[in-house]
Amino acid sequence: MGLVCSAPKVYKPAAEVDLGPDSDEHYISPNVKAPRVAGLPVKMFAWVLETPVLGSVVLYVLKKDNLVNKLVSDADIPEPPLFTPTHTWQDIPEQNVSLAKPGWSPAERVEEAVGCLPGLADPSSPGFRRWTIRDFTKAYTSGEITPVMVARRFLAAVEECSGPDLNMALFISYDPEDILRQAEESTLRYQQGAPLSAMDGVLVAVKDEIDCLPHQTTGGTSWLGKMRPCVADAACVAQLRACGAVLAGKTNMHELGAGTSGINPHHGSTRNPYHTARVSGGSSSGSAAAVCAGLCPVALGADGGGSVRMPAALCGVVGFKPTAGRLSNSGLLPLNWTVGVPGILAATVEDALVAYAAMVDQSGPAHSQPQLNLPLLTSTHSMPNIRLARYGKWFDDSSEDIRGCCDKALQILRAHYGWETVDVTVPEVEEMRLAHYVTMGSECSASLATKYLDKLDKSEIGWDVRIALSAYGSFSSRAYLNAQRIRNRQMYFHNKIFETADAIVTPMTGVTAYALQDDALRTGELDYINAAAISRYSIAGNFLGLPAITVTVGYDRGGLPVGLQFIGRPWAEATLLHLAYAMQEACSKSCRKPMVSFDLLSKKE
Repeated sequence: MGLVCSAPKVYKPAAEVDLGPDSDEHYISPNVKAPRVAGLPVKMFAWVLETPVLGSVVLYVLKKDNLVNKLVSDADIPEPPLFTPTHTWQDIPEQNVSLAKPGWSPAERVEEAVGCLPGLADPSSPGFRRWTIRDFTKAYTSGEITPVMVARRFLAAVEECSGPDLNMALFISYDPEDILRQAEESTLRYQQGAPLSAMDGVLVAVKDEIDCLPHQTTGGTSWLGKMRPCVADAACVAQLRACGAVLAGKTNMHELGAGTSGINPHHGSTRNPYHTARVSGGSSSGSAAAVCAGLCPVALGADGGGSVRMPAALCGVVGFKPTAGRLSNSGLLPLNWTVGVPGILAATVEDALVAYAAMVDQSGPAHSQPQLNLPLLTSTHSMPNIRLARYGKWFDDSSEDIRGCCDKALQILRAHYGWETVDVTVPEVEEMRLAHYVTMGSECSASLATKYLDKLDKSEIGWDVRIALSAYGSFSSRAYLNAQRIRNRQMYFHNKIFETADAIVTPMTGVTAYALQDDALRTGELDYINAAAISRYSIAGNFLGLPAITVTVGYDRGGLPVGLQFIGRPWAEATLLHLAYAMQEACSKSCRKPMVSFDLLSKKE
C-alpha cells in the first residue's frame, strides 16, 4: 500500500454519459480490503487515529485505498455543487390514488388511508403474518381486548427480551407508568365509542434519534441526553400522539447512527429476531427488531444512509423512506442535515401507509410540495404499464441467495401483473456511495463538534464511533464540495431514468444478517466489507432525497430475510406503496415466523 495516489478521475459532463443497457460505463464494486477489527485492536486503531501526525498519515492512506481521494476529493468534476436534495413541486401523474385534502388533521388522513386498504387477510391463510394496525383496532372495537391488556403484554415481552436468556437490547428507555397511562386513556375512549383514529391504542416505538416525551434523546450514546434536553415531541411523534397512538419508548440504535450493524457498547447490541446470534442492522436497529418480534406494528426510525431500510431488510419487515421534505425533520437530532429524514418501519405495507398518512407534513405552503396522494391498494392489481429500471451489474453485486430471491421476485411481478423490467445503466454508483460518505461524515462532524464533542471526554464514546469521527473530521472543504458536484450529476442521471421508468429496483442489501461476534459487544467493530455490502443499494434515497421502500421477498439458505427495494420519483410515494404492496402479496404465502416472536392479541391470558 503506497502513499502516492493514482491519477484522480476526470468526469465527463453528465449529459454525455450513456444510461442505456449497453453503456460502456465501468461499474466499480466497493473497493474495501480492510480486515474486520474488534476488541483490543479497535482500541489501538482508535488511539492511532487520534494521534495528531500519525493519525493524519493513516487516514490519508485509508482514503486512498478506498478511492475517496481519486474519485471524490481530487477529482475533476464539471458540474457545480448541489447542496440539498430538495425537489421542487412536480405534477406526478400517479395511478389509482386518493387525494388527501391539505387541511386535514392527522386523524382525518389516517381515516382516508384506512379507506384505501383491502380487507383484512384471513388469519388462517398460509404463511406467517404479523398483527397489523387494523387487527389491533378491530380487537379494541370489539371489546375482547383493550389497549391496557396489550400494553401489559408489551411490557412483559420487553422484560423477557431484556432478560439474560434473550438479551435482545431492543429499547434504550421505556416508562411502564407512562405506557399504561396512555393505554388507559385509549381504553376509555374505546369504551366511550370515541377513538381518535384507527391508530388509537396502537403501540408505536420511536428510535432514540427522535424526540419523544418523557424520554431523553441519547442518539445511542451515554452522554447526549445529559447535554441536550428533550423539551417537546418531534413533529412526527406529535402527529402520531394526536391520532391516539401509544408511544412505547425509545429504541436502541447504532451510536450516533455511525454504523450499519446495530452493535452498541453502551446500551447492548440489538439482536435479530430471526436469529439472535445475528446483527439486526443499523442504525434503526431496535425499531426494526421490535416490529419483527411483534412488539408493535409500527416503529419510527431515521434514515441518513439507509438506516431505516437496511435493518428492515435484515429483520424481514417493511422499511419506508419518503421524499425529503414529506415528513418534518423537527425534533430529529441534526446528525446529517442534508441526507437524514424520518422513516417508518412496519409489519406490512398497509401499516406503513397508515403511519405515513398520519405523519405527513402539510404545514408548509402549497407550492413547496405537490398534493398528497394515498394509494388505493384495493386496486393495485389493475395498474398497467409499470416499468421497473434494473441495472444488471449493480443488481447482481450481491450474494447468490439474494440475487436468486430478487430475480424470482421480479419474475413474479411480471407474471402476476405484467409489469416490465427494463435494463438501464446507473452510472458512478461507487462514486455516489463515497460522495455520500463524505457528505454524511462532514455534516455529522460539523453538527456535533463545537456544541458537544469538543466538551466531551472521548472515553464516553464507543471505540468504533471514535474511529468514524476521526475519519469524518479529516474530510476537506474540497472533498465536501466535490461530493456535492457528484450529487448534482446523480440527480441528473436519476431524473433521466425516471423519464422512462416508474421506479428503480434493486436488492436492499448485498448480504443478509451476519454473525454477531462477542469480541465486538464492548468495543463495536470495524467490518467495512459487510458494511459496504449492507449499504450498497441504500445511498440514492438519502443523497438524492428520493423516496424508497423495501419489502421482504424471501429467505437465504439459513432462513434469514432478503429484501427488495424500489426507489421512486420525487413525491411518488403512492406508486412505491403500490409496488411494495403487490410484492408483499405475491410473497405472502412464504413468510416465515421469527425465532423470537410475541402475540400481543392472543385471546389467552
